[in-house]
Amino acid sequence: MNLTSKLFSLDKSIAGDLLKNYEFPWECLKDIGKYILEAALLLPYDFVQIKENVWVANSAKISLTACIEGPAIICRGAEIRHCAYIRGNVIVGEDAVVGNSTEVKNSILFNDAQVPHFNYVGDSILGYKAHFGAGVITSNVKSDKKNISVRMEDGSIIPTNLRKFGALVGDFVEVGCNTVLNPGTIIGRNTNIYPLSCVRGYVKENSIYKRLGEVVDKL
Repeated sequence: MNLTSKLFSLDKSIAGDLLKNYEFPWECLKDIGKYILEAALLLPYDFVQIKENVWVANSAKISLTACIEGPAIICRGAEIRHCAYIRGNVIVGEDAVVGNSTEVKNSILFNDAQVPHFNYVGDSILGYKAHFGAGVITSNVKSDKKNISVRMEDGSIIPTNLRKFGALVGDFVEVGCNTVLNPGTIIGRNTNIYPLSCVRGYVKENSIYKRLGEVVDKL
């Protein structure tokens, strides 16, 4: 099973050319910064370098109060809103939203992904049209600071050899307000997560996560 193609439509992100090289998407996290510097050399004419290692499409909307640290690429039609903090090694896809007081670090947001209100996205990948409700957080470090292992859909456990890894959130996923996605969480495409959830492990595609141990298929 190629987990990358199972979770994400690679034609919906400038980072598709990076992700296609990996069976497991978390393997690309260490290479995001390097990829941005290489991809920047081939960006179309309508991208402008606004500061060191930061490239922004002319049609993107950047609040004057936002802080963007490189390497970063902000794609066409994206919005970086009031007091957002892009902490480096970040790709924000076309028409994606990084909202009020949201922090994003070492992550990929596919086209039309939205993290619009008080979110933290660290060492994570959000698929096409994935959406976080207010206050959703990706927890990217275990409390014991040990390397993170991933529980797959079949119950097998795979070591990532990463100390920092947040979540893989598939295309069309909706995550309810004030939810925490624990380190190494994987959420399959077209799945809904109830508000106030504490999620870990693998949540299958086309499902509704109500609480730990209660996941039902979408009708």
